[in-house]
Amino acid sequence: MNKKLIVYIQGWVLLIEGAAMQLSTVVGLIHREWEFAKYFLFIGLILIALGVVLVIKKPKSNVMYLKDGFACTALSWVVLSVAGCLPLWISRTIPHFIDAVFETVSGFTTTGATILTEIEHLPRCMLFWRSFSHFLGGMGVVVFLLAIIPRLGGNQSINLMKAESTGPAVSKSMPKLRNYAALLYGIYGGLTLLECILLLCGGMNMFDAVTTSFSTAGTGGFMVYNDSMARFSPYLQTVVAVFMMLFGVNFYIYIVLLMRRFKLAVKNEELWVYLGVTVGATVIIALDLVLNHMYRGDISRSFLESFFYITSVGSSTGMAITDVNKWPELSKAIVLIVTCIGACAGSTGGGFKVSRLLILFKGVRKEFALILHPHTVRTVKMDSKKITHEVTRSVSVYFAIYMAIIIVTTILISINGFDFTTSFTSVLATLNNTGPGMNIVGSTGNYAGFSVFSKIVFCFNMLAGRLELYPFLLIFIPSAWKRS
Repeated sequence: MNKKLIVYIQGWVLLIEGAAMQLSTVVGLIHREWEFAKYFLFIGLILIALGVVLVIKKPKSNVMYLKDGFACTALSWVVLSVAGCLPLWISRTIPHFIDAVFETVSGFTTTGATILTEIEHLPRCMLFWRSFSHFLGGMGVVVFLLAIIPRLGGNQSINLMKAESTGPAVSKSMPKLRNYAALLYGIYGGLTLLECILLLCGGMNMFDAVTTSFSTAGTGGFMVYNDSMARFSPYLQTVVAVFMMLFGVNFYIYIVLLMRRFKLAVKNEELWVYLGVTVGATVIIALDLVLNHMYRGDISRSFLESFFYITSVGSSTGMAITDVNKWPELSKAIVLIVTCIGACAGSTGGGFKVSRLLILFKGVRKEFALILHPHTVRTVKMDSKKITHEVTRSVSVYFAIYMAIIIVTTILISINGFDFTTSFTSVLATLNNTGPGMNIVGSTGNYAGFSVFSKIVFCFNMLAGRLELYPFLLIFIPSAWKRS
């Protein structure tokens, strides 16, 4: 384990976060909130100073093996979340430390679960920081570091990218990882800017447009109003819904489109399944709402609310325009299924990922084929390319760990004494980085009523889910910290 390099990278994380806090300082000054803005200023400067101390001496070796990359990335997210909660906690905006940690873990992991009951009473600079944490965490802090720090260049940095990228694997065919990371952030920023402009065109004020765009881009869901997106016009709701869907798409698709390699995009199986799930679930729920007389025959409203919420949970954003607890049981069941499936690999969204689901189903089909025809040679393919046994095995193991975490943490959360639906869906919502679940933690609810222990469990789920399980679980294995 290259501990010196890991410490060096944590220094850069603190530097970036300290600098990012100054944006909230500016927002606070604009809105005459110096009483709260000063916390971002001074805490940010302290983080920058501490970061400088850690990065001033470069490690002699920048060799980073896979376990180093996993441990470094997991620690970066822990450091980011704990340091990020300090302005909220020290200013007494969120008086309890665990609550403040929960809120920032939820922000940076783009989960969007909150313990706040009166969001609109928060100072603007604090609301901005919550939404901006989604933007920082959406594409990933380590991806950002790879884009700007030459020291992290080199072939070994693929292990950092692997640790933070969402999906089964990251291709080793990317010749210039730093350029690739910069391209990802360019697309990410461009889509965010485009959404912000469209929201402004729809009459949304600048502060709301910026914070909403940050939350959508990171597929996080923090909003500056208690009713999320419910108060806004159908046009603004539609814009946000479309962009939630777009940010759930693998960013590789956007790269190949920029390269004008349209056939690669069209042949991408994961994209078509993702779009198929979105359209199919939207139609089923809309019809279910109409048949159950939820909107008195207003089919257009049924489709809008269905499309909005399916793109919201499918991309793991978690925004809402209605109380889903009032929906029929079939609609709620579809919502939970889409929550678990999640977005595409290589997107800012969470969930199990469409690509893993595809590989899992194709692996099952292969096993049945071998049972029926033992002497035939069967291979698992995706996008006309052979999937190696190591990838299929990894997906199967991932699924087993994923289910084990759901079972164990549901049991732990049940200690609170809430109904099973609340306990189970709160675990699904945090592990899949979606935010809202059902009943108490539904689209109009929050996590304030849970115990300190439960909030710690939820933090574990959110970090494990955002880092695709392996990197975060690795830091709890003592042997991983021994020298190679």
